[in-house]
Amino acid sequence: MAQAFERFLVASNRLPIVLEKTNERWEVQPGSGGLVTALTPLMKENHGTWVGWPGVTGEEDLKAPIQEFASQQGYSLHPVSLSDKELQGYYHGFANEVLWPLLHGFHTKCNFEPGYWEQYQTVNDRFAQELVGISKENDFIWVHDYHLMLVASGIKKGFGQRNCCYFHHIPFPGPDIFLKLPWRLEVLNALLDFRLLGFQTNEDVINFLRCLEAVFSDVEQRFSQGLYEVKCGSRAAKAGAFPISIDFDYFAGRAKTEEVSQATAKLKRLHVDQQVILGIDRLDYTKGILERLEALRYALEHFPDLRGNLSLIQVLIPSRQQVPEYQNLKERIQGLIGEINGQFTEPGWIPIQYLYRSLSQDELVSFYLAADIALLTPLWDGMNLVAKEYCACSHHENNVLILSEFAGAASQMFQDALLVNPHHVVKVAQVIRRAYYMHKSERSERMKRLRESVRKNDIFFWLRTYLEAAFEGKSPIGSRERPYFYLSERCSEDS
Repeated sequence: MAQAFERFLVASNRLPIVLEKTNERWEVQPGSGGLVTALTPLMKENHGTWVGWPGVTGEEDLKAPIQEFASQQGYSLHPVSLSDKELQGYYHGFANEVLWPLLHGFHTKCNFEPGYWEQYQTVNDRFAQELVGISKENDFIWVHDYHLMLVASGIKKGFGQRNCCYFHHIPFPGPDIFLKLPWRLEVLNALLDFRLLGFQTNEDVINFLRCLEAVFSDVEQRFSQGLYEVKCGSRAAKAGAFPISIDFDYFAGRAKTEEVSQATAKLKRLHVDQQVILGIDRLDYTKGILERLEALRYALEHFPDLRGNLSLIQVLIPSRQQVPEYQNLKERIQGLIGEINGQFTEPGWIPIQYLYRSLSQDELVSFYLAADIALLTPLWDGMNLVAKEYCACSHHENNVLILSEFAGAASQMFQDALLVNPHHVVKVAQVIRRAYYMHKSERSERMKRLRESVRKNDIFFWLRTYLEAAFEGKSPIGSRERPYFYLSERCSEDS
């Protein structure tokens, strides 16, 4: 008989809120994103608690506005305070200067500062202690992402017994990369203290298992019902692939609103008799933006029939603006855009339009709708939800998705997206030309299948499949019409 759980707790680096101070008073706004969308109904139904850093340091008057906001949302928020030193070492240091580049294959960018590791341990233990303090042994704790890989271990080694599962949102590399981490043994041991480890793709799962075999001599594994059962000494865990997704119905619905239609028409009027290529990325070296721009330059140089007939809209979302490497990347991107525009611009046509800012949700959807081609070329990406959002919004089904084969989404979309190696600028350029000339019937067939795949495998499907695995599949979670998991019902069925 499966274990029954009373309450549902989620732990992530950040709480699902945005804090802004106006007139000496903190205002709390709900966060956005697919994870928040999927988990909010679940949290409400099960009197859940979300544990995370509120987003600011050194403030003592946050508890009241956060709790006031939480009472309106129908579930609890539990802020974990961090000092400036802890934030610098744990988040800016170990998470962003060690784990982020390492897990994306950029190990040469890692800064293996021992002090970062110490702060990472300290903050993970803080999260573990806070989780134990507000939970009971028969509660269910779901920990999210690489910031908190030590939480289950922290609970186990000093604070109590809890049922902890984990989902890893970014890539997990093989041993040739991961073993460069000085604290590889500690991290792998800590991950094995979770009951279930969820990854984005099968490749990530296999890479994790290969890392275990490279480090430990007593690894046993068995594949059963879509999951790997792993034993390593006294530790046992399950691992599987659970590709995260989006709220398809939300994006498809917004794409048909009057406000979005008007904004889309305005964009289209700026590109009469042209096909629009769209790139939307957060400023980061993993996104392959420089390689994408070089591919476009090659296409314009070698395929003059494209000149004047297509334009790239490159949206760059600001990120880590105070980090010198990111500032340098931004300057290189802007410089390359200037070179390409200077080389090819003609009266009435500019090859690249560049926006460096965040977009509202409706602006984002209007850009998706205006784009005849989406060009998404990360060098390595856990999933790339932009690809799925683009398809969900494309109800006219007269467009093309060009996608890096190194995006997690490629494992689901490979049959109907045009896959490219972003490092091969010549082939990317050729695929851009192929997309430009693709017949409307082929575009429609491909996009129709892509949209149906995203619709079936939406964020709620991801939630159901993960929780079914976490709860050993003993109870159905519900249909598409009722996509939320009710722990109270689960308990009554299993008791």
